[in-house]
Amino acid sequence: MAPRFALVTGAGSGIGRACAAVLAEDGHRVTLVGRRLALLEAAAAAIPGALAVAADLATDAGVGTVADAAPERLDVLVHAAGAFRYGPLAEMPTAAWRALDAVNLHAPFALTARCLPALRRAGGTVVFVNSTAALRGGPNAGAYAASKSALKAAADVLRQEVNPLGVRVLSIFPGRTDTPMQDEVLAAENRTVDRSTLLDPADVAAMIGAALRLPRRAEVTDITVRPTQPV
Repeated sequence: MAPRFALVTGAGSGIGRACAAVLAEDGHRVTLVGRRLALLEAAAAAIPGALAVAADLATDAGVGTVADAAPERLDVLVHAAGAFRYGPLAEMPTAAWRALDAVNLHAPFALTARCLPALRRAGGTVVFVNSTAALRGGPNAGAYAASKSALKAAADVLRQEVNPLGVRVLSIFPGRTDTPMQDEVLAAENRTVDRSTLLDPADVAAMIGAALRLPRRAEVTDITVRPTQPV
């Protein structure tokens, strides 16, 4: 079999790191992308042949760095990098809106555009790690929910545009998951929870892996996965 290649953003921790591990187990050569090189190198050390690329995807230069490091054939592109901001909508600074959109919306599509030729060559799949906040936002998380809702809308349109080119598009909407971002959310909410009630990043990665293993004639478009018990 020809080698298969995957690129995962936000791969230094959380869902991105778990996805990288699942893709490697399924035989992909994985490129791990994130802002913090130390975390990436630690994650890559556990994956034979993995490549770590440190870049800030909120910048054009960062997107360019990652796109230049992507293989010429790309079977899977996972967008797991994300940012969160807590606070009432009426008090959200314009700069905060822009920062959220830069990471949660613009970066995934700028990178997808740069990688589309490689995805077409491989008949690849683009995976957007979204959030249940995109489906139903809550108080003080409106700016985050808005960026994720926009991500869903853009992914739905992208699917229509690239399916004829042989590229699949999957959006997955995890509920509260035991990640560093969730630590940030809980701190902003000034509360603690039983960590065992949260999803594990491996749960989300397993669902993505199952969707990717389907024959090319089938496409999973949307997956929602959430904790069994309310958090």
